[in-house]
Amino acid sequence: MIDILIVEDNKELGTLLHDFLVAEGYTVLLVESGEEALACLSTKTIRLIILDIMLPGIDGFAVCSKIREEYNTPIIVVSAKVGKEDKLNGLLLGADDYIEKPYDIDILLAKIKGIFRRSYNSNILIDGNIKINREKSIAYCDGKELPLTAKEYKLLLLLVENKGRTLKKDWIFNKIWGFDSFSEPQTLTVHIKWLRKKIEDDPKNPKRILTVWGVGYRFEGESQ
Repeated sequence: MIDILIVEDNKELGTLLHDFLVAEGYTVLLVESGEEALACLSTKTIRLIILDIMLPGIDGFAVCSKIREEYNTPIIVVSAKVGKEDKLNGLLLGADDYIEKPYDIDILLAKIKGIFRRSYNSNILIDGNIKINREKSIAYCDGKELPLTAKEYKLLLLLVENKGRTLKKDWIFNKIWGFDSFSEPQTLTVHIKWLRKKIEDDPKNPKRILTVWGVGYRFEGESQ
């Protein structure tokens, strides 16, 4: 699963935005043409698209139109075309927002967060073969309910909600067990081991819950 697909033919600008969003914790893919963007949508799960208009080959308006024929993926158009007709065209073709270049990166980030909050703030959290029902406190792997203890469930939820971010051991322990817990910090290591046995294909060589030596753990999103 890719959080954000950037469609931008200006390599310097695209790379700058890519690196900024990655630093914010998003999984990001950068492509330079509309054709590449449409190909990505056909093979990957994309949660949000940042789309330039003036692209080589198929322009952004045509890409937006083609995307809306098949997908409901949120789209933010980012363009140097600032005329009223261009903005109306983008919005009428199905874009969720239209931002003029040059833009304030903080404004763009706020709009991204707003779209994610409106579009994905549900009780169901899905990442690859993992599905978590936050309302019922139940988790599934490959469609089968996981036999999790209360602490294992809270640990899995915390990791998935912070996908791609390295979480310190002390921070995780305090979030799950609390500052005043009588449990030993080693308890976290044991629970990570148990959780890996339930969601990893090979628990001894984990691909989802990774150890960051000397720091803590990181949950990796679905491999592409």
